[in-house]
Amino acid sequence: MKFQLNFKSGKAVYLQLVDQIRLAAASGTLRSGDALPGIRPLAEELRVNRNTVAKAYTELENQGVIDNVAGKGCFVRELSASPFRKDFRRKLLAEMIDDVVIHAHHLQIDRAELLEIAAERFDALEHKRTRVGQP
Repeated sequence: MKFQLNFKSGKAVYLQLVDQIRLAAASGTLRSGDALPGIRPLAEELRVNRNTVAKAYTELENQGVIDNVAGKGCFVRELSASPFRKDFRRKLLAEMIDDVVIHAHHLQIDRAELLEIAAERFDALEHKRTRVGQP
């Protein structure tokens, strides 16, 4: 898994890591039982303090996303124990949409225009997916 951090976003780095891992687990990119990178190697790769990664992993464990196995590392929790039911995935998406709505407000884009843009982006994605699937 490749992490993308934005140090200018105003959002704490550990929360960016939490969000990316939660999304990867919810979408199936990370599957139950998958190991997360070790704290030290990930901190070095991302050029952040080890405590930042440790704090993200602690938060993910508190949320029930991962299990910390002493001496072995952190693993994505089993599906039967996962909080990623449909209602939780909808909540994740709602949080992302909230951010988009706020940005639209600041850019003075009204509801109708925002929905139009969203429909265009959705159509573009579907078009791209069908084109890739064709020989």
